[in-house]
Amino acid sequence: MKGRRYPKSFLANPPLNVSDWGSERLREDRRWKYGVPLVGKANFAWVQHIIHHLAPHGVAGFVLANGSMSSNQSGEGEIRKNIIEADLVDCMIALPGQLFYSTQIPACLWFIARDRKNGKFRDRRGQVLFIDARKMGRMVDRTHRELTDDDIARIANTYHAWRGEKEAGEYRDVPGFCKSATLEEIRKHGYVLTPGRYVGAEAIEDDGEPFAEKMARLVTELKAQQVEARRLDEVNWKNTKELGYDLH
Repeated sequence: MKGRRYPKSFLANPPLNVSDWGSERLREDRRWKYGVPLVGKANFAWVQHIIHHLAPHGVAGFVLANGSMSSNQSGEGEIRKNIIEADLVDCMIALPGQLFYSTQIPACLWFIARDRKNGKFRDRRGQVLFIDARKMGRMVDRTHRELTDDDIARIANTYHAWRGEKEAGEYRDVPGFCKSATLEEIRKHGYVLTPGRYVGAEAIEDDGEPFAEKMARLVTELKAQQVEARRLDEVNWKNTKELGYDLH
């Protein structure tokens, strides 16, 4: 294992928050370049382990618990801040719930890239792509959800387009789904990497009705509904009285 490097691109699914890497015998481990991980919680032990072994131009994608994006407990926020400031985070994806059969813990995808200025893709230094996929997928039974092929294609194509891959087309921010945020924006959010903080609300399709006309129509409808509500109240009072109960 000594000196081993992972391939240039790889995926990992580390056990969520399970490890003895916080034990005293490993407190001085050279992998903890960005901070010593919390005893008993392995999120940032796994992240730093992967970064440590990643090739100089490598890209890694891995699944972690949602807490890894926002937790500030016992130094986790500081480690995440240091990793962000090192410009290693390429993309964050929030996944829908109920995806896994082995755990109900909500999860997310991290993508780490060591060299984000290389000639293969565009220069992405100082930027992070956020994708909110929490509303995607379909229920396959009462307790489990799965992403469809179209869902996966949309997520993957968005990331490829943002990286600058020509065959993926032009990248554009989509309110409620994806956002290319700057490092300065992430600093303003306290180094929280939850996509929902950045992608904003989904755009509502304009129906073409002028605002003044729409408000007049809605007020008229509200008045009619109030009149109908009063009529129904009177009917209810009358029926109740006929049954021998006078509620006035």
